[in-house]
Amino acid sequence: MRISDVLRVKGAKVATVDPGTSVAGLIRALAEHNVGALVVVDADSVVGIVSERDIVRRLDERGGDLLNATVADIMTVDVVTCGPEESVDALAETMTDRRIRHMPVVVEGKLAGIVSIGDVVKTRISQLETARDQLQSYIAQG
Repeated sequence: MRISDVLRVKGAKVATVDPGTSVAGLIRALAEHNVGALVVVDADSVVGIVSERDIVRRLDERGGDLLNATVADIMTVDVVTCGPEESVDALAETMTDRRIRHMPVVVEGKLAGIVSIGDVVKTRISQLETARDQLQSYIAQG
């Protein structure tokens, strides 16, 4: 199964944030969209990703002053992305090895979706259930 298949099921809508948004605004956006990370975009290009973990880590360093900082101050700039043609298995391996929970999907430099580790797990479980059903059917016919 490919990432394009995952996006076809879950949709390609991605919650994004501008790098100039305050951390207080970021927290509101995370709550509003009920997500754990937002892709940081500037002129439709992915320039970073920011998660709840980024906020917590910086809060430990900066304290209450953090709410006045900007997303650009705390975001991860080395964003690992994938394309829609990548396999779910390969993505699962990359996410596990690099300890990534959210990966933007990019097509020709433009944001096309996002896949979470939860999406990957859900897809893998579905694949295993399908394989199990096929084996049970094969055995029943034998």
